[in-house]
Amino acid sequence: MESSPVSPTRPGAATAPTLEDVATAAGVSRATASRAINGLSSVKPAAAAAVAKAVEDLGYRPNTAARLLAGGRTGSVALILTEPDLSAMNAASSESFFALPLRGVMTGIARASKQLVMLLASDSDEDEDRLRRYLEAGHVDGAMVVLEAHSSYLPGQLRDVPLPVVYLGRPPQHPELFSYVDVDNYTGGRIAAQELVDAGRARIAHIAGPTDLGVAIDRTAGWRDVLREHGLADDAIARADFSVEGGEAAMGTLLTRFPDLDAVFVSSDLMAVGALRVIRASGRQVPEDVSVVGYDDLVVAGTLEPPLSSVRQPLEQMGSMMVEALLELLASPGSRPVSRVIAPELTRRCSVTPSDLPTT
Repeated sequence: MESSPVSPTRPGAATAPTLEDVATAAGVSRATASRAINGLSSVKPAAAAAVAKAVEDLGYRPNTAARLLAGGRTGSVALILTEPDLSAMNAASSESFFALPLRGVMTGIARASKQLVMLLASDSDEDEDRLRRYLEAGHVDGAMVVLEAHSSYLPGQLRDVPLPVVYLGRPPQHPELFSYVDVDNYTGGRIAAQELVDAGRARIAHIAGPTDLGVAIDRTAGWRDVLREHGLADDAIARADFSVEGGEAAMGTLLTRFPDLDAVFVSSDLMAVGALRVIRASGRQVPEDVSVVGYDDLVVAGTLEPPLSSVRQPLEQMGSMMVEALLELLASPGSRPVSRVIAPELTRRCSVTPSDLPTT
């Protein structure tokens, strides 16, 4: 294993410390030093400790590309988080989109006997450099990202890192270049819109997600195609950021611009929480005056008044599938990106009044 050139850690040294230097300083063979750096359990604790000390003292930095070509593995994978993700981890599970995929990731990691490293990311240049340096240094074998509105920049930021990355959610730009797990969101948007059409609704609005998220783009496309197929107007649309507050603001805009709307497809359950508040505050009743369909089928959907019909995403299962996809990539270095797409289902509750079923 070779190191990268340049380091002033040894007086008079023209190049960086090598693996042989680490082995000599630790008093072990080159093979033992390599095994210790790769985290293999066959290395005796005393030898591993000596190698770790030599690495720190010499400032040794392994060449990641050479290490991967040699088949080295750390046994660790990363879950890359943002500040909002950290907040979501502390939120009640019924209000957190992030909590369910995280649970699935933890299950998958335990099943695979891997270690999980959580890394914090942001869109600042300094943090991007720090994150890339960590990933390029070979501390982990691969990484996973749950794509949300606040993390949509990450596929572009991580595109060229020399290790596999799997996303929960389809990256919108050049998805064929990325590995991801997702629900068929276009079909999900169609299912939601068709449910409202079948209920006899004629002015069907849409609260959409951000335009830089593939999931939001696809859900909107499905809604729009169904409306056009039925000869219905598709101009009643407002966008928000998948938050309760965003749903409130978007619903207020829609009611002001389109006071005749009688249905709305909301692109996330959290936004639907805010939308329902605004609909009630306007004096309208759900589902009698306005029927509503959400997306995600989070626990909160069943606790709302009325309980919310919602397109289901099996988020915990999808978290486990991210781990499986990453393990598949690690088992076949250099293989093409993998994608896993799940068929969506509608969970019917009481927020839509079907044309053949009177309200009570």
